[in-house]
Amino acid sequence: MRVPARQFHPRHRRPGLVVKAGTVSIAALSVTMLAAGSTASTVDSRFVALPAYAAYEAPSTHVPTMPPPTPPATASVEAPPVAAPAKPAKPRPVAGLDQRQMDNAATIVRQGRSQGMPQRALVVAIATAMQESDLYNVASRTVPASLDLPHEGLSSDHDSVGLFQQRTSQGWGTVAQLMDPAHSAALFYSALSRVRGWERMSVTAAAQAVQRSAFPDAYQKHAAKAEQVVAALS
Repeated sequence: MRVPARQFHPRHRRPGLVVKAGTVSIAALSVTMLAAGSTASTVDSRFVALPAYAAYEAPSTHVPTMPPPTPPATASVEAPPVAAPAKPAKPRPVAGLDQRQMDNAATIVRQGRSQGMPQRALVVAIATAMQESDLYNVASRTVPASLDLPHEGLSSDHDSVGLFQQRTSQGWGTVAQLMDPAHSAALFYSALSRVRGWERMSVTAAAQAVQRSAFPDAYQKHAAKAEQVVAALS
């Protein structure tokens, strides 16, 4: 026996239910009720509105590049000006010498100290140069090469040149070496240091042992001035 389908009266419908061919579906009550002017209190607790979900997006793996930090500005500091080294003052002439003579005497004393020679050797060297060249760096008319080098006077005593009137023909060195005040002084000190007992000799004897001059006693007269010059350069 077929049982007739039960009639569903509209007044028995529950809010949010839609009956279609015996199938029940859930509608979004929140939108319906708001549109109908209903409040949430009139919604049956068995029916809950489902949230709407946006399309899923995978998190980005891109790492934004940050600009490098800007270093803090620093104030520019100007270096203080550096003064050029002052030229050594020329030695003040003493004992009646002029500036050129005093400059040559200073070269002789400076060279002797660089070779470790004692004060006595400096006096002997100055006295010798006073006698031989009057403390001027002289060239020789008989040595043409000496005329092409810096010089402060001329002589004509064989091939003797320079402060100590040393001779290339006697094996003292080249013309350029003998015309160099420092080099000629170095040669004199080296020869003096090879004279046995020169420290106990008089100025003239020590000088003559090196120079072998035709006037062996001439050096002693310059001893006092030589001591004064050396003392002024000490």
